[in-house]
Amino acid sequence: MSSSCLASSATHSFRTQLLFLPSDKFIAPSRFYQSGSKCKISRRGMALRGIVATGVSAMESSLTTKPIPGVERLPLKPEGYNYWTWRGYRIHYVEQGEGPPIVLIHGFGASAFHWRYNIPELSKRYKVYAVDLLGFGWSEKAIIEYDSMVWMDQVVDFLKEVVKEPAVVVGNSLGGFTALAVAASLPEKVTGVVLLNSAGQFGDANPKAAESEDNPFQKFILKPLKEAFQRIVLGFLFWQAKQPARIVSVLKSVYINSSNVDDYLVESITQPASDPKAGEVYYRLMTRFMSNQRKYTLDSLLSKLSCPLLLIWGDLDPWVGPTKAVKIKEFYPNTTLVNLQAGHCPHDELPELVNKALLDWLSTLKLDASLPETVDVS
Repeated sequence: MSSSCLASSATHSFRTQLLFLPSDKFIAPSRFYQSGSKCKISRRGMALRGIVATGVSAMESSLTTKPIPGVERLPLKPEGYNYWTWRGYRIHYVEQGEGPPIVLIHGFGASAFHWRYNIPELSKRYKVYAVDLLGFGWSEKAIIEYDSMVWMDQVVDFLKEVVKEPAVVVGNSLGGFTALAVAASLPEKVTGVVLLNSAGQFGDANPKAAESEDNPFQKFILKPLKEAFQRIVLGFLFWQAKQPARIVSVLKSVYINSSNVDDYLVESITQPASDPKAGEVYYRLMTRFMSNQRKYTLDSLLSKLSCPLLLIWGDLDPWVGPTKAVKIKEFYPNTTLVNLQAGHCPHDELPELVNKALLDWLSTLKLDASLPETVDVS
């Protein structure tokens, strides 16, 4: 969750932009530094952070469990809240409140519980849904060939089958990219989009030529050897990242104010890892999903957007700086930008400010006006 970076294969570097991972290449040594709005990190470091994201062993209880004073927090239920069957898979979601609908989409490795401080406040005026993406959180750990449109399809069907009316979609990191893809794919069901330190990258102005097909030697000898090597390396890194000290360290690296790195946050990450399929899902995401990201770009999605857009950006994000938010606003003028002194997850680090920004912007959409008026028959 709060440290959910991804690893590349042991032999290839991939450009990616998921939950807490900026779009850039992996390099050695295993140190992480920032250059402008980008950050470079080693394969080993990324893999370790990615493993933490999917949730591994439980951390020794040494962190506070006290919520933010004066801010209501969603109870963490070990059994989850509500479930919906999508394509035969069990999908978890939270539903609270009444009014125009809002759908919250978590980032890579996180869950609906990452919106713990936002759901209670937003649900006072809106009907709030927070859904666990397939493979994450309390949703089923499906053994499928993941690509970047799997979650778009899931949320599109969630809007059609569960929400059943136009909604505002809100997403952090990978959830932001998913929200944008949903709005581009199903404009009649999306009344607004909110991105918080969103994943995704703009298209390459000078794309490289398409790679040639593998020859028999590459296909039947090199590729199987590569996959076997990947499993060994990623398996070792998965085991190594289970150490509690590593988990705490990575979680705290994401939050500028680490006081919200508490037992609740850690448990919401680690509990889903008890599923025996979690390791295989992790492996597939590390090696297969990451290799097909370049063909889905922010500019291609923004060019299809037709509703208001709000950017809530943590400018102190150690991996994704404010430059991307500025570029999105330049590309799509119907954008409101709110800059906050926060890291990659402003909604959990500064929930009071994020809730206010969301509510202020939502009020400008006049969503209540789209609902049927109550007829007074007295």
